[in-house]
Amino acid sequence: MIRKFRLGKSYYEWGESAIAFFILLPTLSLVALFILWPLVQVFYLSLTNWSLVKGTKDFIGLDNFRFLSKDPNFLKSIRTTFMYSFIKIPIDLVLALGCAVLLDKAVPFRRFIRASYFAPVIVPIVASALIWIWFYDPGIGPFNTILKTLGLAPVNWLSDERTALLSIIIFAVWRGLGYDILLFLTGLQGISETYVEAARIDGANPRQIFFRIKLPLLSPIVYFVLLMGVINSFKVFTEISVMTPNGGPLYSTGVMVYYIYEAAFTRGRFGRAAAASVVLFAIVLALTLVQKKIAKKSVFSE
Repeated sequence: MIRKFRLGKSYYEWGESAIAFFILLPTLSLVALFILWPLVQVFYLSLTNWSLVKGTKDFIGLDNFRFLSKDPNFLKSIRTTFMYSFIKIPIDLVLALGCAVLLDKAVPFRRFIRASYFAPVIVPIVASALIWIWFYDPGIGPFNTILKTLGLAPVNWLSDERTALLSIIIFAVWRGLGYDILLFLTGLQGISETYVEAARIDGANPRQIFFRIKLPLLSPIVYFVLLMGVINSFKVFTEISVMTPNGGPLYSTGVMVYYIYEAAFTRGRFGRAAAASVVLFAIVLALTLVQKKIAKKSVFSE
């Protein structure tokens, strides 16, 4: 007689489950060591006043979270991070999908374009950020040179609080666009021509074929791009640190990860940085769950 046990609504065999657990034990051990244990440590540190400057590490409960709720820089970093995400993700999604649709057709120099659009993704982010700092230079940068040629006033791209975050977003979209284009292009090329031909026989025009056939079939990729876009937007740091040191003018580019870095390694307040990390984790987790719930109810989902 095969012995089984119930977990949730499903039944599992003891023998097969034991073998599966034994096979997965090395992987589970690594997950526990490098993911679960650091998470536990961060949660614990968020409840302490661990400070390298003062040399103290005492349990203080929720005091770090109370401080963050009143810290204007932390509250501004949350607003800046959300603003960065809400501006970048739609632009990235529309441009990537549009470019993928164009590259899926017979266009001149298609092979060269396909090879070149992914180049920014593989270039080290620090190197590309330094190049773009020159692009944004108010005196000799190409962007302001173009504006002057058109008779427009030059812009202090990275040194003006009104344009600093937008400048970072433009750079981030340029750098990550190739990855999303590759995903969408792979999805488009994976759609069977049978669906398209059937729609054409029924009299559908190219616009209807795209919105009624191709886009619904691309819904898993759209969801993945949105999900990764949210996660990557909330952990953005390197371009902020390189292109706008100290959080930019009037802390206009100070995102949450930069605030955490500054609290930990500039001010030495590791407990406060851990508390900010917990808040960031909670926000990303909540947004991920909301996205997952919306995706299930989406008109594109099956």
